[in-house]
Amino acid sequence: MMLRSCCRPLERCFARRGGGGGSDGLLWHSDLKPHASGDYSIAAVQANSNMEDQSQVYTSPSATYVGIYDGHGGPEASRFVNKHLFPFMHKFASEQGGLSVDVIKKAFNATEEEFWHLVKRSLQVKPQIASVGSCCLVGAISNEVLYVANLGDSRAVLGRKANQDKRKSVIAERLSTDHNVKVEEVRKEVEALHPDDSQIVMFARGCWRIKGIIQVLATIWLPF
Repeated sequence: MMLRSCCRPLERCFARRGGGGGSDGLLWHSDLKPHASGDYSIAAVQANSNMEDQSQVYTSPSATYVGIYDGHGGPEASRFVNKHLFPFMHKFASEQGGLSVDVIKKAFNATEEEFWHLVKRSLQVKPQIASVGSCCLVGAISNEVLYVANLGDSRAVLGRKANQDKRKSVIAERLSTDHNVKVEEVRKEVEALHPDDSQIVMFARGCWRIKGIIQVLATIWLPF
């Protein structure tokens, strides 16, 4: 499991993906809603006939959590993360006196461990569950600090207003690091973690893939 986290002073943040509010074909959106530090809106575009992705927003007077879970191979992993990750974050934050990088890491680890238990219990009756996975992207605002954590290659971007040539524009600032084996650094890390498997990363169908099948390193993914 790989986790990248960053902390920075709170700036205006725009969430992406979600559901509710309205729809237009395979597009869902919600209107602006208030949270502890401003307003938020969410939207989603369905790419497959079976919606494998999940998203959620939790708001309270002291904190705001946003989660985006890009499922693959089926919806089971993303739905599981959607149900369990935020409760673990709330539990560990309560035990440790507030949100922190350590709290988020513990919540990610606990969610993955619980999913492993589910897979082991279900494998005989539902073997397909061993091949599902989900990327995981979380943004959390607490005490005027923005935390961003991700597994997989879903990307967090901060939109910052800027004035250029007397025109109002928005500059996109990348806040997370993609975990995808098309990135050489990630590819080398995967190879180092599996020194006895010469085919852990293969060049197939025009790009680098894990086992020649998938590019992304996901939140929940069982070894081959």
